[in-house]
Amino acid sequence: MPKTQKQRSGSRTKAVLPVRIKGTDSSGAPFEELAHTLDVTPSGLRLGEVRRELNLHDEVTVFYLQRKGQYRVMWTKKLKGTSEYQVGLQSIVQDGDALWLGSPEAKFQASAAQTMTPAQPVSSAPGA
Repeated sequence: MPKTQKQRSGSRTKAVLPVRIKGTDSSGAPFEELAHTLDVTPSGLRLGEVRRELNLHDEVTVFYLQRKGQYRVMWTKKLKGTSEYQVGLQSIVQDGDALWLGSPEAKFQASAAQTMTPAQPVSSAPGA
């Protein structure tokens, strides 16, 4: 059974970071375009401003700064009144080092988000 929003194993961090996405769209045409993250987790991303329709379970490459990661499309949502999609991506390689981790922007946004929300206990359990 797929996880729903209430069944998530970890929390999301709001982070608007510019990325480049490369793959094959729903019509089979290769593409490469700019987009941005809306929120991130160690195991995935939610992208905004994607201008191509993508198929579920297709693989895409996401580039951020000098790093790249392989992701699988888990869901897409067309935004009403626009030609844009939001896309949920899950990391294919679970190496514990997410694409966005370590960037100055992500560290700043994560610290800003922590100051606006109550502190959460830190778990050292795998997958937490």
